Amino acid sequence: MIRYPLHRLPFFHPLAGIEHVSPSCHLLSKRLKSSLTHISESGDAHMVDVSSKQPTVRLAIARGRVRMNRETLTQIKQDQIKKGNVLVVAQVAGIMGAKSCSQIIPLCHPISIAKVTVSFALQEGAYPEPLSCAVDIESQVKCKGETGVEMEALSAVSIAALTVFDMCKAVSKDMRIEDVRVVEKMGGKSGHWKESA
Repeated sequence: MIRYPLHRLPFFHPLAGIEHVSPSCHLLSKRLKSSLTHISESGDAHMVDVSSKQPTVRLAIARGRVRMNRETLTQIKQDQIKKGNVLVVAQVAGIMGAKSCSQIIPLCHPISIAKVTVSFALQEGAYPEPLSCAVDIESQVKCKGETGVEMEALSAVSIAALTVFDMCKAVSKDMRIEDVRVVEKMGGKSGHWKESA
């Protein structure tokens, strides 16, 4: 089997097919490879070796939202969605999403998660019409380990949001998942970080 480094695949490299590439472009490519921990010097994707790191308590908080119209939010609040209780199912799905992160994100380490929480806040009339309402989602993931849990927190929010969409799509197909991001992390070499206001 022939193995091609990712940066040499013709469909991957943005400069593929260009005969004359300036030295500055090669320099940029080299800098990118050296700054991305999941890319080796030869351009191969690999899982980062964290065996030399000391385990520390780590926490990550992620947030996101599902925008929707007023009718859809009303049906969620009144438990009228035919598939079942939207927030209960989405909460369980979010927790499962955090636990399954390393199975769906190729280079994530399997992590022994200590705690996952997924919570919701219903926003009515907070945004312009027609998607004036929203289900806000927050996930907190905690572990004691060699690497952080930001991806697990993001996975929890993303899967919970997708589940809200799936549960409600028969009522409205114009829902919008947006603003999924990490808002805070603690632990590890980089210490505490929080999203700026």
